[in-house]
Amino acid sequence: MAPDPGRYRLRTGARAVLGVGAAVTVAELAGLPLPAVILGGLAALLALFTVGDPTVRRQAVTTALLPVVGFPVLALATALHSTPLVRDAAFLAVVFCGVYARRWGARGQALGIFGFMQFFAAQFLHAVPAQLPGLYAAVAMALVASGLVRFGLWCIERRTPPPAGPAPAAARGLARPTTRQAFQATFACAVALGVGQIVSDERWYWAVGTAWWIFVNTASRGETLVRGFRRVIGTMAGIAVGLLVAVPLHGAPAPTAALVAVCVFGIFYTAAPSYSWMMFFVTVMAGFLYGLLGVLHPGLLALRFEQTLVGAAGAALAVALVLPVTTHAATDAWIQRALLCVRRCTAESARRLAGDDGADPAPHVAELELLLGKVRVSVAPLLHPLSPLRARKERARQVMAHLDDCARQARGLAEVAADPDASHDARLTAACRRVESALLALAASEEPPVAGDLAAGPHHHPGAERALAHLHDLEAALASLARPLQDEPRGVFAKV
Repeated sequence: MAPDPGRYRLRTGARAVLGVGAAVTVAELAGLPLPAVILGGLAALLALFTVGDPTVRRQAVTTALLPVVGFPVLALATALHSTPLVRDAAFLAVVFCGVYARRWGARGQALGIFGFMQFFAAQFLHAVPAQLPGLYAAVAMALVASGLVRFGLWCIERRTPPPAGPAPAAARGLARPTTRQAFQATFACAVALGVGQIVSDERWYWAVGTAWWIFVNTASRGETLVRGFRRVIGTMAGIAVGLLVAVPLHGAPAPTAALVAVCVFGIFYTAAPSYSWMMFFVTVMAGFLYGLLGVLHPGLLALRFEQTLVGAAGAALAVALVLPVTTHAATDAWIQRALLCVRRCTAESARRLAGDDGADPAPHVAELELLLGKVRVSVAPLLHPLSPLRARKERARQVMAHLDDCARQARGLAEVAADPDASHDARLTAACRRVESALLALAASEEPPVAGDLAAGPHHHPGAERALAHLHDLEAALASLARPLQDEPRGVFAKV
């Protein structure tokens, strides 16, 4: 029921079913064995799911680079199949490198995830070196087939500004977010690997996979804990459905293929609004795949849940013990960036109203939407229904409400500035300076004032009244935001 502007999630979900279906069909027609077909389908799903560059051209380049990372990792995983200790050390090295690669943005994240999942899939399929030619062929054909669907048959271009990067207090050494998280994820996966092998020496990799995916797109201790909780809930629900549907099917090809297609659509359609629902579909799909391999039984699904708990516990230990970042630190950094973006948007709008045709607030409005999304994710632990921190929850809710109001007024001001009939008058200069002062009081920025050099016109002009209304409302929203941010400054998000 979540909003789906432009039916984007619906279209990408349908395209994913088509792309994964094409990859599996090509592998089947080529006569490849079932494990290779499954790996091909997984490769297509990952290519469609993880490649998120801002332009189609960059997406195509990243997709072409996936085998460059995936093939060596797959070869390493199969070569070490019979040497557990070396295999485990190599797996942890892949984890560290895969997370560290996120410092290079969307492309680094996609390549890191693909590399990790190739090692993971080799454990899932119990792959050995003799199978490598078929596995390579399946992955290559899958990437080509899914690429033809994505970039040829059904190209959905959604031009967006580059994703907002991490907002660290410092960007060197262990303070760099990707470096810190690489150590955290490696520690979590090491715990998951060790305990997972105690629980089961055959299916331990599920615990490692759980720990890995919990660290994707999280930045603070609270975010990671909430994500782990949601993963456990989604897995539990998926196992229940697996017991009711997947086990009775006994891997029957036709119905299993149809239900896997439903799961693929569900993964893509629910990924953005609900991590729990996405994990539900992932778990159900895994049950169907085990059915195809002929190893599915109720005990295996119970073991899957146990390994999920192990992985979530490993992630919780990692964020508590290894270079922890509190919700307060992460949220404060994102809020400061959002306020700075509001400031730039206001300044660009004012310059545009003053007659500067080169000024354009639109990119700052788009960036502000991304930053507000980051703030929402960061405060999610406090706004969670099970959070016992009532006072902090209320303050966090107030902060989000006032930030949303600031964004609404900034968008309105940008719309007025885009009107060619709107222009500047003396009252706008004064209003912009008041907003500038309010933002300087809230934002810990060293940037110089950006609205102080506007030239005031002597007359009132069309559009000025609307612009003034937005500026006054923005000023009021900033004044309201000051109280929850400045009263007990560490009391809003501390200790989470």
